[in-house]
Amino acid sequence: MPSFRPPPTEHLLRDLAIRAAHRELRPVYRVDETLRASQRERDFAARDGLENLAQAVILRLLTPRGELAGLGHPEYGSRVHELIGQHNDATRRNLLRLFILEALQFEPRIEKIAALEVVPSPGSRWTVDVLLRVKPAAATDLVTIGPFSIELAV
Repeated sequence: MPSFRPPPTEHLLRDLAIRAAHRELRPVYRVDETLRASQRERDFAARDGLENLAQAVILRLLTPRGELAGLGHPEYGSRVHELIGQHNDATRRNLLRLFILEALQFEPRIEKIAALEVVPSPGSRWTVDVLLRVKPAAATDLVTIGPFSIELAV
């Protein structure tokens, strides 16, 4: 009987491991402190494959669209920042959903967005929870990214 071998994920690339300092999407990061002891001896850790894909999606959503145009990446980023300070109502949640879909259409490592949920966070009238399921390029299984929260107003 052949042994199970997970599909290769090299095409999903490698990047520095970044951990959000808060559950909400805010541009405050620290190097991941949950690393194995052997990795903690280095200044930085790396994220590979599916972990890197999830991190890349969140960084793309946090970056205002056009911010990297001067570096040759005019489509990188999202319009999510345009909703900060807006009311958490059905219209804004639908716009957030649209802005996420718009941003991820330019992510070459994502073949298909299978599901995107944007719902009000329980216990907070200003925050929404986002759950994303994507099919990475050259993969067969879906990857879940989230849930993560986006604070629309403070």
